[in-house]
Amino acid sequence: MAFRGWKWLLLIGRQNTFARAWRSRRGGPSLRWKRCCHWSAGKSLDPEVRAFLEENTEVTSSGHLTPEIRLRLLTPRCRFWREKPDLWPYGDPFWAIYWPGGQALSRYILDNPCVVKGRSVLDLGSGCGATAIAAVMSGASQVLANDIDPIAGVAMILNCELNHLNPFPITIKNIINSEASNWDLIVLGDMFYDEQLADGLHHWLRKCIRIQQTEVLIGDPGRHQFVSHSIHSQLHKVIEYSLPEYTRQENNGLTSSIVWSYQPSNSLENC
Repeated sequence: MAFRGWKWLLLIGRQNTFARAWRSRRGGPSLRWKRCCHWSAGKSLDPEVRAFLEENTEVTSSGHLTPEIRLRLLTPRCRFWREKPDLWPYGDPFWAIYWPGGQALSRYILDNPCVVKGRSVLDLGSGCGATAIAAVMSGASQVLANDIDPIAGVAMILNCELNHLNPFPITIKNIINSEASNWDLIVLGDMFYDEQLADGLHHWLRKCIRIQQTEVLIGDPGRHQFVSHSIHSQLHKVIEYSLPEYTRQENNGLTSSIVWSYQPSNSLENC
């Protein structure tokens, strides 16, 4: 099975497994990385994992909304675009695709640096780290990237290197339903693909806004699970981007991606 077909298996057929991992307090798909929960600047990477990712991903900045950002991704020129999925040794590589919601968030931050400049930013479900990278490039005072896949953490550090940035802190703990930390801004893209996960995000983000007055920006290309969720009635459309042709092909013909501001009504804040 080519990775193109595998990618849709990840998005549609395996999304419930990934959502369960987000809902779990344990997270983390790789046994060898089970005890690792946090990276900071200067932390060394496993040379075997680094070498594997460098060999089996392609550095690219084309076909996406942010040509300023170079990323290691799985592309048609990579071996695992064609190999059987079971041969990939580190769990489903959701991080290896630059999803359209994350592209929209990153583009918006790069075009509007005032959104993050001098502010603390949490990139939730960071994946390849592009939105966190955009926040650093745009002058955020503090950036934390969060993804429950430890291999995504390795990929983010490699992507920081590609863009000549010092690695930002990365946590692979499941922080949904944790205490609301004092972030100025939370950004998340492409996270509303499972109803229970969406419910958990809705509750936790609302708590962050209520307790810490955190601003929340959400990127999504209009997936059914997002559009049909009750959170959608509490969103304000910030901007819509037309997706490049390559990204459209990667995402079954989706043509645009939107950045939304989450503004829960007062009547719901205490729910």
